[in-house]
Amino acid sequence: MRLLMLGGTEFVGRAVTEAALARGWEVTVFHRGRHAAPEGARVIHGDRTAEGGLAGLAGGEWDVVVDTWSAAPHVVRDAARLLAGRAGRYVYVSSGSVYRYPGEAGSDESFPVVDGDPDADATAYAEDKRGGELAAIAGFGAERTVLARAGLILGPYENIGRLPWWLNRVARGGPVLAPGPRDSEIQYVDVRDLAEWVLDAAVAALHGAYNLVSPMGQFTMGELLDACVEVAGPDAELRWTAPEAVLEAGIEQWMELPVWLAPGELHDTMHRTSSRKAIEAGLKARPVAETVRDTWTWLQSIGGIPPQRPDRPVVGLAPEKEAKALGL
Repeated sequence: MRLLMLGGTEFVGRAVTEAALARGWEVTVFHRGRHAAPEGARVIHGDRTAEGGLAGLAGGEWDVVVDTWSAAPHVVRDAARLLAGRAGRYVYVSSGSVYRYPGEAGSDESFPVVDGDPDADATAYAEDKRGGELAAIAGFGAERTVLARAGLILGPYENIGRLPWWLNRVARGGPVLAPGPRDSEIQYVDVRDLAEWVLDAAVAALHGAYNLVSPMGQFTMGELLDACVEVAGPDAELRWTAPEAVLEAGIEQWMELPVWLAPGELHDTMHRTSSRKAIEAGLKARPVAETVRDTWTWLQSIGGIPPQRPDRPVVGLAPEKEAKALGL
């Protein structure tokens, strides 16, 4: 198989590229050159946002294109138009954020989505991702387009900082504010499981939308933090705190305490989505302990400071705010 990876040097794109290379695929990585592509990939440099920036892709043929773009939809439109006659399938890594808020527990790919414009400049994340979906379909047609609607993505190379923050916090030791309930369900997809499914979808000639996230109820906040303690912080003491107390302390869910959401509408929207369709099409969900362990190993290999996407806010709870909430 011949893969054209648009991006391919960070987080999701890197995971897809490495998975394809491990399968012996012929991989071309198109990127701006800010980070090194995985060894073994053919590299074409170009800036999709610049005039003439796709010139490097004027020739060549591929079996599948994988695109993770998350800003102006017209950037996806331009790539899809250019490649439609020279590539077999377009896999657009979208997001569960394209669904209208609030969601419903157990909702699937039939749930209503936000409006999107394939010709638009960047507006807001959800609308941009939906516009990207429509742009991919406009270029390749519905029968040759896969919309991989990922939920929360964790794993090695994470450049948002969610799991790395928890690991580094636990590694500091001492009392750790653990937001309850301990058995609160969480949903995410390991970036490597996402990558393998994307490649399998291309081989199987799938099309349409798929929610890529772990099965509802498979993982909990307690399992995630216990795994962090196991690998990174044997001296850490998880102090489980009622969600009401966490919120009353002025702590922002999801941003200051990554991954965690208090019970209610937002939690059900983010952590209770049906992924049955993708699971039936082969999506796997490796144990939470494996995701945590491998992320910690990677984080240590780069000195403990994870990369940070410039277009995303820094996450995590300030030590003094945590101490105050714990009464220390």
